Amino acid sequence: MTQPDHGGGGGRPVLIHDPSLRDGHHAVGHQLSREQLRAYASAADSAGIPVVEVGHGNGLGASSLQVGRARVSDDEMLSTVRESLVHSRMGVFMLPGWGAVRDLKRAIDHGVDLVRIGTHCTEGNLAERHLGFLREAGVDAHGVLLMSHMASPQRLAEECVRLVEYGATGVGILDSAGQYLPGDVAERIAAISAAVTVPVMFHGHNNLGMAVANSVAAAEAGAGIIDACARGFGAGAGNTQIEVVVPVLERLGFRTGIDLYKLLDAADIAERELMDVPPTIDSIGIVSGLAGVFSGFKKRVLEISKREGVDPRDVFFELGRLQAVAGQEDLIIDVAQSLRAAGGAREGSRTRV
Repeated sequence: MTQPDHGGGGGRPVLIHDPSLRDGHHAVGHQLSREQLRAYASAADSAGIPVVEVGHGNGLGASSLQVGRARVSDDEMLSTVRESLVHSRMGVFMLPGWGAVRDLKRAIDHGVDLVRIGTHCTEGNLAERHLGFLREAGVDAHGVLLMSHMASPQRLAEECVRLVEYGATGVGILDSAGQYLPGDVAERIAAISAAVTVPVMFHGHNNLGMAVANSVAAAEAGAGIIDACARGFGAGAGNTQIEVVVPVLERLGFRTGIDLYKLLDAADIAERELMDVPPTIDSIGIVSGLAGVFSGFKKRVLEISKREGVDPRDVFFELGRLQAVAGQEDLIIDVAQSLRAAGGAREGSRTRV
């Protein structure tokens, strides 16, 4: 036996989706090499992780000056990881506007098994064309909602129903800002699960240290797919740690089908080969979570705040007040300059805890 028996053999199955080689790109400026991609993909495959997601942090077609040029092209990433996966399925992510149908066609040519189309939580209609294309192509496709804390459980459920109508074979929500507490997650996952018949997923960020607890709450509320990354490798404070959440779920009676020892080996390889240091919950990450701002804004906020001579915490709270979303990075400059002109934080921009 290669791992302890956690007693979860007869429990409900939960599919673990590992976006370390996509979301983790945010943490290293999208500079993973083919050798790094190959090393982790092989380890994840050996551990029995069901889905390994690969790509630029912002998804297919996103390599650019605005959000960062990747060291390796989409085609190279897909071919490298495809060759490294014997048992695991290969997944990709795409945001309409960054990626297009032509990018989906190339991913299909590379043998992708699962495509996720992401949109802002209230703009699921932007995924209609791409989900329809994938349905016609016979490719498993998920519709996922970003910055989901900005919408009510009922609104999220309505958006997910729409995504299923477009052709999604799975739906779910991302805690893009790491703002949720377990009760928030349970309420939203329960509402979505009651509204659709396809699998429901949850993707957690760790800004407030709640990623594992939130992922457990999601599974207990009916989510059949949980996202998690090696050592939490991802933007800002990182994501749900796969090497932690898998044994926790198993102890609770869920079945993941993942080999614990090989999973721990894969996490060790990721820490050694993919990152300088694992993501940590620093002060800015906490403020980002409290403000409800996408973790990927961190580096840009710090750079601009230093240049403008303002407190980056004030910038985050003001961005949160303005409900800034990914793609609105230019707003950081406007906020910082406005704060500088006002001589500090705007009234009401700080949050009391």
